[in-house]
Amino acid sequence: MSDQIKFIVDNLNKEPFRKNYNLITFDSLEPMQLLQVLNDVLAEIDPKQVVDIREEMPEQTAKRMLSLLGILKYRPPGNATDMSTFRQGLVIGSKPVIYPVLHWLLQRTNELKKRAYLARFLIKLEVPSEFLQDETVADTNKQYEELMEAFKTLHKECEQLKTSGFSTAEIRRDISAMEEEKDQLVKRVERLKKRVETVQNHQRMLKIARQLRVEKEREEFLAQQKQEQKNQLFHAVQRLQRVQNQLKSMRHAAADAKPESLMKRLEEEIKFNSYMVTEKFPKELENKKKELHFLQKVVSEPAMGHSDLLELESKINEINAQVNQLIEKKMMRNEPIEGKLSLYRQQASIISRKKEAKAEELQEAKEKLASLEREASVKTNQTRELDGAEVLKGDEFKRYVSKLRSKSTVFKKKHQIIAEFKAEFGLLQRTEELLKQRHENVQHQLQTIEEKKGISGYSYTQEELERVSALKSEVDEMKGRTLGDMSEMVKKLNSLVSEKKSALAPVIKELRQLRQKCQELTQECDEKKSQYDSCAAGLESNRSKLEQEVRGLREECLQEESKYHYTNCMIKNLEVQLRRATDEMKAYVSSDQQEKRKAVREQYTKNIAEQENLGKKLREKQKAIRESHGPNMKQAKMWRDFEQLMECKKQCFLKQQSQTSIGQVIQEGGEDRLIL
Repeated sequence: MSDQIKFIVDNLNKEPFRKNYNLITFDSLEPMQLLQVLNDVLAEIDPKQVVDIREEMPEQTAKRMLSLLGILKYRPPGNATDMSTFRQGLVIGSKPVIYPVLHWLLQRTNELKKRAYLARFLIKLEVPSEFLQDETVADTNKQYEELMEAFKTLHKECEQLKTSGFSTAEIRRDISAMEEEKDQLVKRVERLKKRVETVQNHQRMLKIARQLRVEKEREEFLAQQKQEQKNQLFHAVQRLQRVQNQLKSMRHAAADAKPESLMKRLEEEIKFNSYMVTEKFPKELENKKKELHFLQKVVSEPAMGHSDLLELESKINEINAQVNQLIEKKMMRNEPIEGKLSLYRQQASIISRKKEAKAEELQEAKEKLASLEREASVKTNQTRELDGAEVLKGDEFKRYVSKLRSKSTVFKKKHQIIAEFKAEFGLLQRTEELLKQRHENVQHQLQTIEEKKGISGYSYTQEELERVSALKSEVDEMKGRTLGDMSEMVKKLNSLVSEKKSALAPVIKELRQLRQKCQELTQECDEKKSQYDSCAAGLESNRSKLEQEVRGLREECLQEESKYHYTNCMIKNLEVQLRRATDEMKAYVSSDQQEKRKAVREQYTKNIAEQENLGKKLREKQKAIRESHGPNMKQAKMWRDFEQLMECKKQCFLKQQSQTSIGQVIQEGGEDRLIL
């Protein structure tokens, strides 16, 4: 709560509020002052809320604030169902009610300003149906809706232009480049003028060229206008044909149709559209997103070589082998529940595929129908252009077209005038604000200077003197008029006043009666409105309580249902395990040797005995290898030594052969001699 108050005080001390509060002074505000602060914040968001609440009734203040908060889509914190408490707190200026509202408003002031501005033009006025039966009221309401749609499009375009990213530096560069181009063009024009001045009759030729250029521009403008009119006529004819086709189809459908068949057709269309929106389109969108993500991932990865492809193929083969093993394990289990579920899954997948196929066929048929209608309209227009006569005839159609054209031209003119007035009003309003701000700054500076000089109030007295002198001059001028003119003027004014009094006497009487009646009706309306508000608040609180109870009961129901399904699955699993255990016991206890051999226990005992025999053989082999390891190692060492000895003898023999070529070695008495 303290952080919330600190945030509120900090924002109120900033522009444009400048309240100069601290935490103590703000917390010590009275309810009326707190409501005035809230009203000032709302007035900053919506200028229509600039009101002194001391001059306004508390009910009217609460009603005005509640309506604006509803437009701004404010939701009270906590239990939002108790709206009566919130309204009562808003009326009396309760701090627990006002503080969250101020915190919410000051957090998003700019966004709420935009929302309040749009609400002035986009909140639709509800016109009773009995008034819409009048043609003028219906046409006015239609124009109002069209203007609302036009405002939406224009506001979107304005927002797009604001966020389009055009910077001032780029605009300045463009302006400088255009100025340079302008200077170059001016120099070029001057050079051409100097060249042309030497030619005879150059003025006449320039005049003729100017006229030719004007006529060409006019010709282009007329051709463009002609094309636009052709396009408008073409679109109007197409629109008329579509409307007539719809009217024919609706009349044909309503000729022999019943309410039940119409409702059935509408329900089918609603089901189809809901299926397309909730199931088909989201799936397609999800698939497209996955495909896009996969393609982006592929693009972001580096180029793959032959080794990478081989590695991926090996991984794919391994995964396929694992999948096949899992499928075999699943088939070996052969659980009946999975079999039933697989059947249901297959049926559901087949039905969903059929549904998607039928939806695609229906969509293609609709698109084909629309294309055929467009082709038919184009063909009718071509035949009309070739024959030179209207396809659709009748005085009513001609009158309608002429009326539509006149209304469209009048609407365009009025729309253009309104746009000009709005633009001019915006400029004038902005200039007025700037001038007022400048005047206030100048007055403030002048007052500070006067206070410094010790002559405060000098400018005010000077303005008063000038005003008095101006009034004196006007009075002198009026005195200078002749007395006869003044008497004639007085007579005329007296006669006019008497005539107006005599004419307005019955109107004033009627006006008094109507005022009295209006006061009675307004009083009655306020009483009914207060009764309606209290009743609506009570019903809304009851509805919210019932919704909470229903939500809690639904959650309990879902929890119990999930528990029920979980217990059923566990019971089925236990039944399967129990069935396996009973089969194993039957096979183990039975006297038939073949069935006994099928038992899992017998198979495991057989496998255990085989593994024990294999282990015994391996241990005996290991023992024999350990016993013969030492002698075998010695024998291997002897063979290595023998191999070294033989290699040494070989080397000696080779040396002896090489020495015999030089001399002869003789061994006598244990001595070796070399004879050359």
